[in-house]
Amino acid sequence: MNAEIIAVGSELLLGQINNTNAKFLSTQLAELGINVFFHTVVGDNSERLKNVLEIAESRSNLIILTGGLGPTKDDLTKETISRHLDMPLVMDEEALDSIVGYYKKRGREMTENNKKQALVIEGSTVLPNEHGMAPGMMVEKGESVYMLFPGPPKEMEPMFRKFGYKHLLDKLDIKERIDSKVLRFFGIGESLLETKVDDLLVNQSNPTLAPLAADGEVKLRITAKDVSKEKTERLISDMEKEIRSRVGEFCYGEGETSLMKEAVKELSSKRYTIAAAESLTGGMFQEELTAISGAGLILKGGIVSYTNEAKMKLLKIKEETIEKFGVVSEECAAEMAENIRELTGSDVGMSFTGVAGPDTLEGQPVGTVYIGISLKGKATAVRKLNLSGSRAQIRIRTVKYGCHYLLQELGLTNH
Repeated sequence: MNAEIIAVGSELLLGQINNTNAKFLSTQLAELGINVFFHTVVGDNSERLKNVLEIAESRSNLIILTGGLGPTKDDLTKETISRHLDMPLVMDEEALDSIVGYYKKRGREMTENNKKQALVIEGSTVLPNEHGMAPGMMVEKGESVYMLFPGPPKEMEPMFRKFGYKHLLDKLDIKERIDSKVLRFFGIGESLLETKVDDLLVNQSNPTLAPLAADGEVKLRITAKDVSKEKTERLISDMEKEIRSRVGEFCYGEGETSLMKEAVKELSSKRYTIAAAESLTGGMFQEELTAISGAGLILKGGIVSYTNEAKMKLLKIKEETIEKFGVVSEECAAEMAENIRELTGSDVGMSFTGVAGPDTLEGQPVGTVYIGISLKGKATAVRKLNLSGSRAQIRIRTVKYGCHYLLQELGLTNH
């Protein structure tokens, strides 16, 4: 089965949002062994969508569309598909009841155009929307299979995982199960990681191995197929052991996790509290931390001290430290981490100071960063980084490295 993904929405063409749906769907279809040869983006125009459909039908037998299922006049996807396939739209009462119930529960008036979201193509398999209003659908006609999903990723992704994936498995009549596991790495570049496991990539068959890079991290997805769950688990486990024997010191977690989630988990398990003194990160470390459930039990607080005056007044940094070493220094980072821990009575004190750019500071080049970690009962550790990238990228990577080094200090990963 060869697939084509069509994203519908003028906002995509205008660059107002990213087409993350295509990336997600391509990853999911790859696990099913379905080839994706084309991604297409088309605006909210019925005639142009019809032309795109005709081209897609000439080269693909699975056509997946995202977007254009909403209540407004520019949401034209299912109406266009209905006319194109000569299959009428009918009201799905279950979907309509769900939409009516949504507005009733919130005490809001439901406008008439919202009923449009409950229309589905007659004879289609309806895919329930448990995170929104417009249902998806799967339609078969001739040699082609059409799948329609809502545009918002928070609706599309769970709909595909729970309903779309299963229907495709049934359609493909795949007898064996497909299981996968994702290993997450930090502190090693994509090219070096691939070099370390190059022979595994070249000789892969079952299980398969796919590297994925994003935001300074690298992921390896191991996918195995077999009729037996025990066999797929064994295949994945054997491959994982081989990978860990080569690059295990850089692996910080599995599945849908992050460096910050792992840091929160480890701090919570040790019943440690933490505080942060931030300069170049401007509170980003604390923002990321408080986005994680359970952060309220470990974060005591923090101080964003951007100026020298604030560092001395709020963090009690010695004037002579700044005069002798500067604020972008190992000495200042150590004092910041120690003082924030003592000021808040925390078990762990973190500090971030450096040069995010675009200008140099104290003669230090852009990307010079110091991260301090003060653990109660241990000597303060300071790590120096020389990062590249934009101002935003340097700040984001600083926070990630902070989590990475914190996990090392807590003993979860190797130095």
